[in-house]
Amino acid sequence: GNVELVLIRHGLPEKIINEDGAPANPPLSAVGHEQARKMAGWLAGESFDRLYSSPMQRAFQTAEPLARQAGLDIEICEGVAEYDQHAGHYIPVEQLKELDYPRWLKLMRGEMDEIDFPRFVTTVVASLEQIIADNKGKRVAVTCHGGVINVWAARVIGFAPRMFFNPNYTSISRFKASSSGDNSVITLNEHFHLQG
Repeated sequence: GNVELVLIRHGLPEKIINEDGAPANPPLSAVGHEQARKMAGWLAGESFDRLYSSPMQRAFQTAEPLARQAGLDIEICEGVAEYDQHAGHYIPVEQLKELDYPRWLKLMRGEMDEIDFPRFVTTVVASLEQIIADNKGKRVAVTCHGGVINVWAARVIGFAPRMFFNPNYTSISRFKASSSGDNSVITLNEHFHLQG
């Protein structure tokens, strides 16, 4: 059975820069919580069999309104954490473009000196393939991160893994997937719930 895999980017987090270099794991900002509520409202007419989240606060908190609405537990999936999980700072990519354009460009090209990008890709793909294998014939939502969504979308479309678009906060990207590897895109970056 085909799986409908729905990847949801987290809402807007707080900006965190830890001077001591401790991993930044920011919570959602007030705006981010509001975005998460709107996203859950947008999905109110749809039923999900399971709800997974990255272990990072910004993803888990994004899942909470959807979990309440759908009556589902949030299951943590370590492998869909973002590539910056161990970085000491978190600057939303939208702000990074303004603050440090050369660094933003490198990020978009997948040239991240401090990150083992190929390893990140392998982990993300293996984790999502496991979720697909465990949920034949089901509809599954995963709250995760821009990097994760880019890696999976690139794989399904069929080009080399790289950051090729900026999913909006709490955007929804839907895929049909099967364990035979027969995957297709349904939608990318739905964010109608953030308009108006």
